[in-house]
Amino acid sequence: MELSQLQYFRHVARTENISKSALELHISQPALSKMIFILEKDLGVKLFDRQGKHIKLNHFGTMFLKRVEVALGALEDGRRELEDANGRMIGTLHLSFDVASHIMPDLLREFRFIHPDVTFHLLQHFRNPTQTKFDFCITSSPVELSGTAQIELLREEVFLAVPESHPLASMKTVRLSDVAEDGFITLKRGNSLRETTDAFCARVGFKPRIIFESDDPAMVRGLIRAGQGIAFVPAITWKGTTDSSVVLLRVTHPECKRIIELHWMEDRYLSVAAQAFRQFTKEYFSRLGQSL
Repeated sequence: MELSQLQYFRHVARTENISKSALELHISQPALSKMIFILEKDLGVKLFDRQGKHIKLNHFGTMFLKRVEVALGALEDGRRELEDANGRMIGTLHLSFDVASHIMPDLLREFRFIHPDVTFHLLQHFRNPTQTKFDFCITSSPVELSGTAQIELLREEVFLAVPESHPLASMKTVRLSDVAEDGFITLKRGNSLRETTDAFCARVGFKPRIIFESDDPAMVRGLIRAGQGIAFVPAITWKGTTDSSVVLLRVTHPECKRIIELHWMEDRYLSVAAQAFRQFTKEYFSRLGQSL
């Protein structure tokens, strides 16, 4: 059993998609399939159930994945301990985030100005952060991330953005029920902001009528600026993404706020670089909250 087999198995187990894993691992699909087959033969059990072109991690695969995660995690932690013992602030941090994509480039720029030898692997807008490998996860998802410790980074109000020609544009505040019949611009289901804002609407008894739906926050912001509908806009992390053609209204009922948290795995070694990034991120978001 080789280390590369375990690394490739872990990746395929997470995606349950040979083609996608082969592309991301920069290996041919037949070679990856063969490596999984050899691993299964060595273990004496099938790790995946195969249905045509589709695969799904089975009971044996789930059991084995838990052990593989521990083994590979221990090796990665060992490498980081050696890097720290060498006395240099270096290493690659895996950062998953489904919020704050607009401000993330600035956060990373400021951090790397201080620590230029720290690099990042970015995992953006994953539907289920628990299925991704991360050192840190910045999220406002209501889904509990098992096995993690967390700190609250920000409590953020969510405004309602309307075109300047909208009948309510002259108001400073609005009740969400006032726009129950309007057309909304939203992110796709699975995005944490979408899940949060759908819950706001459900709280007052309606399901938003979606006229534009995108998996790209920049596209959503562009459609808002183009006056193509109304949308929910986080007050701080989306600040500056609208112009004078858009009016931001405070929602008085229900209370529209979300909590952004930073998560990390409880049982993993936190390198010096990781500890520095955690502290920096906490201070960065604190400054954001004070700037509003």
